[in-house]
Amino acid sequence: MSERATGNIYDLGYRNYAGERLGRSQAFVTLYIHSLRASFGFGRRTVSKLFPVGFAVIAFIPALIQLGIGAFTSSLNADVELFAHEDYYGFIQIILLLFCATTAPELAGRDQRTHTLSLYFSRALRREDYAIAKLAALVTAMLVLTLGPQMLLYIGNGLAEDDVWGYIQREWDQIGPIVASALLISGIIASIGLAIGAYVPRRSYATVAILAAFIIPITVANILIETTDPEVSRYFLLLSPTIFEGFALWFFNAPVDSEALLDADFAGYIYLLAGLAWLAIGAVFLVRRFQRVTA
Repeated sequence: MSERATGNIYDLGYRNYAGERLGRSQAFVTLYIHSLRASFGFGRRTVSKLFPVGFAVIAFIPALIQLGIGAFTSSLNADVELFAHEDYYGFIQIILLLFCATTAPELAGRDQRTHTLSLYFSRALRREDYAIAKLAALVTAMLVLTLGPQMLLYIGNGLAEDDVWGYIQREWDQIGPIVASALLISGIIASIGLAIGAYVPRRSYATVAILAAFIIPITVANILIETTDPEVSRYFLLLSPTIFEGFALWFFNAPVDSEALLDADFAGYIYLLAGLAWLAIGAVFLVRRFQRVTA
């Protein structure tokens, strides 16, 4: 008589989850924190941290140079300022764009490339929550490169003074422009970069497209202003997302020394409105993409 196949039944004791369900808000916060860590490559291979962390360090170099010179010249009773707050973004502008171009494709395109969006959208998280969490994370990461060096410069200049409290009283009105300009610049770069990264999931293509979207329009606008009638060509300056200098100078109430801005001759609030428009356009296209993309 041949042996018959037998089987065993085990009671593994599976039970339904009876704990607290944290819901949509906690899912949003978790995705935000995860995306913020991913912006700097944390939790991934060492090579993934190389570019974002490297660009962040480079963004602080002008501030560190200024602080070193300030500490040296303070003992000589001299006041040397190489990097003013309103001019700082001009020195690190390309670093900000490179950081966004290497980070945004990962945040906006990675889940599309790996087909994992359905895992997010099957939970309490809504599609617009996903997009906003990504945007908030990249804006926060960009603030490390924009607000961080500016505050280091402000604090360092104060510590270099003999009368720190006197410096704070004299320069307290710089805090508002520093924070406002950093927030707006970070928001513009992040929203445009993520929108492009969402529509162009391929990382290499998205990186090139982000750099082109920022560099080409401002280059063309400057050429047109210099070679054609400024009364017409100056409006091309507003068609570029890279209009940081215009509203940064207005925030700090600083004189305009750029030839292109002098030729354009716009009031400062015009650059502010254009910047807010670019931020809104990028955010709308980003949210719209993830509302319609196939999970």
